[in-house]
Amino acid sequence: MNENLPDAEITYSIIGCAMRVHSVMKNGFQELIYQKALAKEMTDSGIVFSREYEMPIYYKDELMGTRRVDFLVDGRISVELKALTKLEDVHIAQGLNYLEAYNIPVGLLINFGASSLQYHRLYNKKSDRNNPTNPMNHGSDK
Repeated sequence: MNENLPDAEITYSIIGCAMRVHSVMKNGFQELIYQKALAKEMTDSGIVFSREYEMPIYYKDELMGTRRVDFLVDGRISVELKALTKLEDVHIAQGLNYLEAYNIPVGLLINFGASSLQYHRLYNKKSDRNNPTNPMNHGSDK
């Protein structure tokens, strides 16, 4: 575990839960099935989260609508799930956009649809915690 990454301990725990789900269920199910299984695994692991957490999207301080994040862990980590044969750059860009829109510093994008579990840690570079000038920032994956 790279302890220098923001929220390393909790993100590793979430990824571990996802790996356990994928090792049992493999690929081929709909996203909702993986979401329910991951919720069970995280609950069993003592991870505090909200599922299908509705968050507002603003543009120039005006509410444009809302979007639900699959999981909001510990009130500070967004977890987005996919069940695709392959993650594309557009999925990573979407995850990064959501972090900025929600003002969340760290996110995980997890794909259960491939033969091996795929995941990316995402960092909101506009977040104070992830800004390179912030002494608390120790690097990022994306």
